[in-house]
Amino acid sequence: MTAPAPASVATAHIGRPRIAIIQGFIGSMLMLVGSFGVGWLSLASRELRQVQVIIWLRFEPAGAVLSVILLALGGMLLVRSWLRLGQRLQGWGPETHRTILTAILAWAAPMCFALPLFSRDVFAYIAQGQVMVAGLNPYEDGYSQISNYLQIGADDLWAQSPTPYGPIFLWMEELIVRATGGQPDLSILLFRLLALVGVALCIYYVPRLAELHGVNPHRALWLTVANPLFLTNFVASIHNDSLMVGLAVAGLYFAAKGRYVTSVLLVTLSIGIKPITLIFLPFIGLMWAGRDASWPRKILYWAITAGMSLGILWILGIMNGFGFGWVGALSTPGSVWIWYAPVGFLGMVVAVTGDALGFDGWSWADVVHTIGTLVSLVLITWLIFKGDHAHLVRRLALALTAVVLLAPMIQAWYVVWLIPLFAVTGIRDDWQVKVLYFLVSFFMIYAISDQLDIFPYIELDLGTARQIAAVVGVAFATYLVLLDPRTKTLFRGSRSTDQLPLSR
Repeated sequence: MTAPAPASVATAHIGRPRIAIIQGFIGSMLMLVGSFGVGWLSLASRELRQVQVIIWLRFEPAGAVLSVILLALGGMLLVRSWLRLGQRLQGWGPETHRTILTAILAWAAPMCFALPLFSRDVFAYIAQGQVMVAGLNPYEDGYSQISNYLQIGADDLWAQSPTPYGPIFLWMEELIVRATGGQPDLSILLFRLLALVGVALCIYYVPRLAELHGVNPHRALWLTVANPLFLTNFVASIHNDSLMVGLAVAGLYFAAKGRYVTSVLLVTLSIGIKPITLIFLPFIGLMWAGRDASWPRKILYWAITAGMSLGILWILGIMNGFGFGWVGALSTPGSVWIWYAPVGFLGMVVAVTGDALGFDGWSWADVVHTIGTLVSLVLITWLIFKGDHAHLVRRLALALTAVVLLAPMIQAWYVVWLIPLFAVTGIRDDWQVKVLYFLVSFFMIYAISDQLDIFPYIELDLGTARQIAAVVGVAFATYLVLLDPRTKTLFRGSRSTDQLPLSR
């Protein structure tokens, strides 16, 4: 636990944060308008497709180009506003909490009304809900079994894949589809409400968990929930990871408070959304066993923790009739790769080399991907068995980082899984926070130049639209890093007064 900062350093000085909040609100509004032109819109959304502004933005080349530019400018302006807000809240005293909450509300509100951005996963949720309503097994039957899934807007890439989600989220999907009759626009609103529940859980529990670690709770909240990567992925993109992360962080908080049964229940609910949070269980078991616990005691509480959680999931599997079908579906996201993931890039290099030599290069790439998975398992095991008891949440953060970093596919929301865990245990105001700044900037640029819904029958092809977005995003990021007199110091300057310790 880090010692408190001297009172002279910890005294809060708020340097007109309203300016940053307003700029971020403008950025979010630009993203909202841009979403009407290049956000994802279902073919079944007949009412929205008849709105004259949306017609012009989506089906006229000038409107589509304007939408791309507004989306790119808005996303990067939001990044700058987040950076400037952090600079303006020097000292991170208690009075900064309300300011950060105001920023979160102002920046998230426009996104609540945007068409889905940067991902089509919410349409897959609707299609999977229809699979459930039809009485099919989503762990065996992809949503290609649903006759109108392309009209819904779900990505054809995953149409024949088993769902990677847990039983609780399957029920949520089914409930929403039954309530809306599968109507996409209303379904999207309800899924966004679920995502906002996850955001609310993080708003409440991230500062409290940070405080238990002796870390400034207000800075942790700014690093996590006010973060543009968090807001865009959990509000604009509507990923169910929001609810998964919120429940898991709440579970960690109750474990840190010594309420282990509640902790296991909450983490089990999180696993029931997406099973990746199974990795939390051994660390909670260690917390429950206590400091300086003997190995027999550790093993006992690992068994108790795993038994409780898996027992609940077993009962849920009996109730829905699918058992532990989600275990076999865990490999679904890992079946693809991406160039910026270290293991994915290495696999690509090996594949190209193998093909050039006359071999089956992609079978070699599969070996590389498997090695990455095995290395991550070794690191996770090491972090479970080795390390200071006081740093269990940090060890968990590193273990989950191993899962993300050594996978062939790294999505932006995978990075968001990690931010709360590092924020509550302390991100130093040196190279550590600079890494976060670069990650946020990179993934924002990638998102605004990758996932664009461009109508294929206008004189603007998808490749050109992506190039326009990339140029705007990279130019803005270059300005932030090299030219902006306010923000360039964040990327290369010396340590400021944004200290980690809790001000008491």
